[in-house]
Formats: sequence, C-alpha cells, structure tokens
Amino acid sequence: MPVQLDPYLGFRDQARDALEFYRSVFGGVVTVSTFGDVDAARSPADTDKVMHGQLLGDDGIRLMASDAPTGMPVPDASSISLALSGDDAEALTRWWEGLAAGATVIEPLTPAPWGDAFGMLTDRFGVTWMVNVTATATR
Repeated sequence: MPVQLDPYLGFRDQARDALEFYRSVFGGVVTVSTFGDVDAARSPADTDKVMHGQLLGDDGIRLMASDAPTGMPVPDASSISLALSGDDAEALTRWWEGLAAGATVIEPLTPAPWGDAFGMLTDRFGVTWMVNVTATATR
C-alpha cells in the first residue's frame, strides 16, 4: 500500500454529524466506531461518541474524524485548512456549494489574480476549506 496523508478532524461531540454532512457533499460511505463499540468509554457520556470515523468519498476523498472523550481538551481553533484543487470545475463547484451550506464564506469562489477560480470558507463545523479550480478548467 502506498503512503497517504489523511485529514483527521477532531470534535467535542459533532464527529458523526460532520461526517454525515461531508458525505452529503462528497458522496461515499461513512463508517463509525464509538467508544462504546470497543469498550473504551471512560464515562457514560462517551459511550456514543465517535472514537474513529471515516468517510471514503466517491472521488477518492478520505476524511477521518473523532470526538474527544470526557476530560480531553479540544482546541478552540486550528491553523490548518483543507484544500480541494484540480481541473474538474463541475465537481469542485458542486463541492464548494455543498460545503457553503451554513458556512462563513471568507472569499467567494471567483476568478483569482493568478488566473484560477478560488474560494475559501469555514464550514458549519468550524473547518476551513480552500477550493481552487485551475485556469484551464475555467476558460
């Protein structure tokens, strides 16, 4: 198996909702294991929290997510953004529109000074996304 880098998103208790939202955007299949499934709940409040969740999207996109168990801190903010880029203008625009539902748009998906179409938003779960459609796809 080749090495790959997968985004792993951390939440207090929204991992399942976030993964289902991303499935509605990217398609694919979500799998979830809870702390209770593997007998790892430190507290009854952790039983139904996501210990590990994964989305395998229709176009090869993979996202992983989990909820923090009781007593584990969750950062208020992150300096990491997820970037989607390529020349499939239809898919990238569809994903942008899906992610934009309930999001704070930082930069609309519009032509950028470097010639591509670019947009940036923070989705309803606090994850920042950048979408870049290469210039060859936008001409």
